[in-house]
Amino acid sequence: MELLANLAKGFEAALAPEPLLFCFIGVTIGTFVGALPGVGAMAAVAICLPITFYLDPMVALIMLAGIFYGAQYGSSIASILLNIPGTVTAAVTCLDGYPLTKQGRAGPALFITTITSFVGGSIAILLLMCFAPLIAAFALRFSSAEYFSIMLLGLVAGSTLALGSPLKGLAMVVLGVALGIVGTDINTGMSRFTFGVLDLRDGLNLVAVAMGLFGVAEILASVGRGRTVVVDPKSINMRSLIPTRQDIRESIMPTLRGTAVGSAIGALPGSGAVIATFMSYALEKRVSRNPAKFGRGAIEGIAAPEAANNAAVQAAFIPTLSLGIPGDALTAVLLGAMMIHGIVPGPQFITEHAVTFWGLVASFWIGNVLLLVLNIPLIGIWVRLLAIPYHLLYPATLFFICIGVYAINNNVFDIYTAIAFGAIGYLMSSYQYPAAPLLLGFILGPMMEEHLKRALLISQGDFMVFLQRPISLTFLLVTTLLLLLAARPFFKSALARTRAAQL
Repeated sequence: MELLANLAKGFEAALAPEPLLFCFIGVTIGTFVGALPGVGAMAAVAICLPITFYLDPMVALIMLAGIFYGAQYGSSIASILLNIPGTVTAAVTCLDGYPLTKQGRAGPALFITTITSFVGGSIAILLLMCFAPLIAAFALRFSSAEYFSIMLLGLVAGSTLALGSPLKGLAMVVLGVALGIVGTDINTGMSRFTFGVLDLRDGLNLVAVAMGLFGVAEILASVGRGRTVVVDPKSINMRSLIPTRQDIRESIMPTLRGTAVGSAIGALPGSGAVIATFMSYALEKRVSRNPAKFGRGAIEGIAAPEAANNAAVQAAFIPTLSLGIPGDALTAVLLGAMMIHGIVPGPQFITEHAVTFWGLVASFWIGNVLLLVLNIPLIGIWVRLLAIPYHLLYPATLFFICIGVYAINNNVFDIYTAIAFGAIGYLMSSYQYPAAPLLLGFILGPMMEEHLKRALLISQGDFMVFLQRPISLTFLLVTTLLLLLAARPFFKSALARTRAAQL
């Protein structure tokens, strides 16, 4: 009953004119940037972040979150029609979505992705409602030792669970932590790693770093890629969207399985939706009676990843809102937005800002319903957006990025920071170094340092405090296990080389 009462208060707050308006604006922008390859939700959130400074904190979070999960809906459009993922999470949808388009079944594919996205997101919201307050209540027992240990776990999980080399992920985490401590030490007032540059006294700007790594870097990587629309926008109408009974029947179980995978993976700090989509696709291919059809237009190949994608995005708010640990790179930016608005993320957020929390949860329901309205009846409009030449799109995006970065502190140095990190992000992408762990380390690094110093101050410099507290010890053991699992392939390859040398 208490859950329903809190949710009722949340809907009362979220259905007010201003939150409702900005929820609509957020999901609309999200769908727009998701449908256009090369822009991305991260850049859109970073561009809109300065606008939210003049809004109520709850309204600001509702708008930014709407951009986040709205982009997941829109990203499937370009994946299915152009074989170009609007976001990284939609890359798996290309495998079967584009073959369906070439078979003349783009309409049913778009409809199925929208419905499965709604189902996956809705179930994950239910989990958020049920488990986030419980986790927060449990986390109220945490001291600085527990906070340090769980943040360390989040960083290691975000690096070792990421796609690609775990070693590269860990290297990016370390780099992010190093960048996070640039500026003035809050305890001593001494400048650290500023090299005499006065603009670095307050540290690197979070929005500038995020825009550079994800916005500018993606634009640099996308410039020069030609795009042609292979589908006539006029051919996508309400009648063409209707799937067959067989399509619906073949989508039910993959949607449920994808939702389960996405919810479980998304709730892990630092894991993100990319892993969830790949795992759900691999699971469907394994359980299918006819795995050979995958990659040739299997409806299950788009239903499961899209459900997992949206479930993971909503589930990522569980650690973010209950523990103050970002579920992925974009929720890390939302975490930064909370701090900018004077809200301290963590267990006390749900109790001290109950209206904001439940209003945000209620807005997730409202936003998902709005996305159904935006993606099904208005699908023709989003398809037409794909015809915009990219050589016209990217200069406008760069312009808004520069304006957004400058507007935060009215400082040209922040624009230089965004451009520099854009170049760094492009080089990282070229050499397959993930950018998300760097951003996680950049945000969590200063918080970890603060809790580390506080825990050692209380224990009078005894590092055993992290092992003597059961919860902290558990987090450290899980962190060690993840590191051992990540190192397992290296040990295997070294053992194989040793045996080969002996022979």
